[in-house]
Amino acid sequence: MIGPPAVVVRRAAAAVVLSLIAAAVRRSVHRVEVVGSSMVPALQPGDRLVVVGAPWSPPPWPSPGQIIALTDPREPSRILVKRVGAIHVRDGTLEVAGDRPEASTDSRTFGPVPRSSIVGRVVFRYGPPARRGTLHRSGEYHRA
Repeated sequence: MIGPPAVVVRRAAAAVVLSLIAAAVRRSVHRVEVVGSSMVPALQPGDRLVVVGAPWSPPPWPSPGQIIALTDPREPSRILVKRVGAIHVRDGTLEVAGDRPEASTDSRTFGPVPRSSIVGRVVFRYGPPARRGTLHRSGEYHRA
């Protein structure tokens, strides 16, 4: 017999596919802990969130009212959790705001942020156990 049997080739191909999927998941799913009260009452300090992003492409445009995680434009190593207030597709930017303006540093302070600063969309609160569940989009924001 010349070359590996078909079973070995299929297993190797499956291993490569699974490795690629695992890499995509590692790059696109993040865990974030809420620190501070800028998103009260929707999010409380200590809430633990699952954030889902796009692993190798520009993040999709979020909708106004969705909660997202983004890099802080003042300190890129820091992650902020804010609600999308408005999107500006032509400019490639969006405005973000905390639900509690008096306790939030957001686009009112640092201006619109580029789409590339989006880490991902907040999809689930996994802790603390009593507050576990999905997060809903606010209806009070409108497309600009």
